[in-house]
Amino acid sequence: MDQNLSFTIFVGGRERRETVTIRHAVIAGWTGRDQVALEKHIRELEELGVARPATTPIFYRVAASRVTTATRIETAGAESSGEVEYALVQHRGALYVGVGSDHTDRNVETYNVTVSKQMCEKPMAAALWRFDDVKAHWDKLILRSWTVKDGARVLYQEGSVAAMRPPEELIERYAGSRELADGTAMFCGTLAAKGGIRPAPRFEFELEDPVSGLRLQHGYDIEILPVVG
Repeated sequence: MDQNLSFTIFVGGRERRETVTIRHAVIAGWTGRDQVALEKHIRELEELGVARPATTPIFYRVAASRVTTATRIETAGAESSGEVEYALVQHRGALYVGVGSDHTDRNVETYNVTVSKQMCEKPMAAALWRFDDVKAHWDKLILRSWTVKDGARVLYQEGSVAAMRPPEELIERYAGSRELADGTAMFCGTLAAKGGIRPAPRFEFELEDPVSGLRLQHGYDIEILPVVG
């Protein structure tokens, strides 16, 4: 099912509001350039019972309707958590960069990663940058996330997008070409969590461009639905 979302799109210093139709949603996993850091994240998930991936990187498909700019999501049970990722969106022949959270059910992840990805919404900031505007200084972009619990905002993840494979490589590996299909949103991998993976009632995240001084930011609350059997 297509998902129509309203984004502020920044192009060459100008901005416009536009409806973007998401037809295909992809979660790229195990995208780290640094094999040591990649192994650390794999071990984090192994501690939660998640099996090692068959390949690195690996591409999970989820329903396009899971992509959202909402500020609140609902999850079944308390065993889910977010993780910040840079996102690519192909829209009307152009490639854009956003930021999102691959919110994942950690309990389901222990026995089926693909299903765990489908279990939860994938929140995104409601703004996009044209890729060509940041391509020349791509590796300077910074990802950050925070957990918020009992009024305390704690840094959860932080690092350069240089930790992940660059957009062109992921597109080529997934699509077998230099361009994603129009209407594709691809989440492109995450960073190790400071203090380990853990749930929180609120998750906030950003992508910072220190060259332009711009940031893409978003946050969302997690409402836990009861699991009764």
